[in-house]
Amino acid sequence: MNGKQGIGMTSQRTRDRMVARLREQGIRDEVVLAAMNTIPRHIFVDEALSIRAYEDVSLPIGYGQTISQPYIVARMTEILRGGGGLGKVLEIGTGCGYQTAVLSQVAQEVYSVERISPLLMKARNHLRELRARNGKLKHADGNFGIPELAPYDGIIVTAGATHVPQELLAQMAIGGRMIIPVGAAEQTLTLIERGPEEYVQTRLEAVKFVPLLGGTS
Repeated sequence: MNGKQGIGMTSQRTRDRMVARLREQGIRDEVVLAAMNTIPRHIFVDEALSIRAYEDVSLPIGYGQTISQPYIVARMTEILRGGGGLGKVLEIGTGCGYQTAVLSQVAQEVYSVERISPLLMKARNHLRELRARNGKLKHADGNFGIPELAPYDGIIVTAGATHVPQELLAQMAIGGRMIIPVGAAEQTLTLIERGPEEYVQTRLEAVKFVPLLGGTS
């Protein structure tokens, strides 16, 4: 079976239905919707779960991590874009690489950090299969970003942080945007915009992500 086209639950028709649902849920950015329609989500989950790949649910990918539900991936990407183009993007928490693949469709360069080595290897294979050559992955502690490649037009954090890491704030370009889930018991999707002299923070909606951890494994 062709991994990109598929049949039944992994077909293009199934992705079309997912995108129609995203529209109903309020996603308006056509560039983001086109990216969601292009990337085959089923290749990023275990074969046993592929029948559920296009449901609006998060799914386990091993090592205590999950692939976010399609709505959250689309919503965070839409917020990051802010209606405009993206040059260089930093992603914290590669996971299986699905969000990375979506970002590769909407940004010129994507740099993604993952602390769990086996997940990073899986993500590399997925991006290679999709020929997403503008996505570069690094095995490292995401709390520190990739300072040597800063500044970034956009930073997206796909794990829940108790606070916004100062190291990531410092890596934002002037005019850049960061989208990050913040909170301990309860998390709120938070947009941070960097102006010439200050950072502006906007709390958006309640979310639930696995925690942002330090170190590597």
